[in-house]
Amino acid sequence: MQTFNYGKHQYDYQLLRLERKTLSLTIFPDLSIVVRCPLLARQERIEKFLQKKWLWLEKQIGYFKKYHFRKSNKEYVSGESFLYLGRQYKLIVRAAKADMVSLNKGVLVCHTADSVKNNAHTKRLLDKWCAERAKSVLMERYDEVFTKFDYTDKPRLVVKKMDRRWGSFVRGKSILLNPLLIRASKDCIDYVITHELCHVKHRNHTKAFYKLLGVKYPKWEAVKEKLEMRLI
Repeated sequence: MQTFNYGKHQYDYQLLRLERKTLSLTIFPDLSIVVRCPLLARQERIEKFLQKKWLWLEKQIGYFKKYHFRKSNKEYVSGESFLYLGRQYKLIVRAAKADMVSLNKGVLVCHTADSVKNNAHTKRLLDKWCAERAKSVLMERYDEVFTKFDYTDKPRLVVKKMDRRWGSFVRGKSILLNPLLIRASKDCIDYVITHELCHVKHRNHTKAFYKLLGVKYPKWEAVKEKLEMRLI
């Protein structure tokens, strides 16, 4: 762990030295900060990098703090909004003879056979619906994005909850995607899939990796920033 001081502000961050040429900064929903840098990068270079990223760092931390507040206060009642494929949908909870969730004309409707005041039951219905939609949509996008690559073997897709990753490539085996991506727009989902498929050819974030990523997904930086700023 390292400490970065900027004016009256102080940040603790985890420094990872890797075989790479560039520096990167990641802030996670739990407000932890990770800096990845080349093996021999000097502390002076890291400090200058963090100073240039300070405004973005503060903005990202502020966003996640607001997210944690909203998340802890979700009541799963009519009138709340929920993200699905990059759009906010108003939730309506209705009494019904059978449990079902539907999306219609900009409204997310939870039909419940239980009491409309049983928030825990409503949450279970929505969680189940989101998980099912995640598997379907992510597989659809994975099949589409894979056609952009000339790989002979297709890694198996696994939808798996991850605390600090949108996706991961298990070398020679599988591509893992976070089901929370169902909240993101399709361009963000495609970016994550493209990123992980580039790891099939280049394991680390080398210059060659980013060159391939730029070819397969031009202007990926803007989409990556949109994903980080809007979602988890």
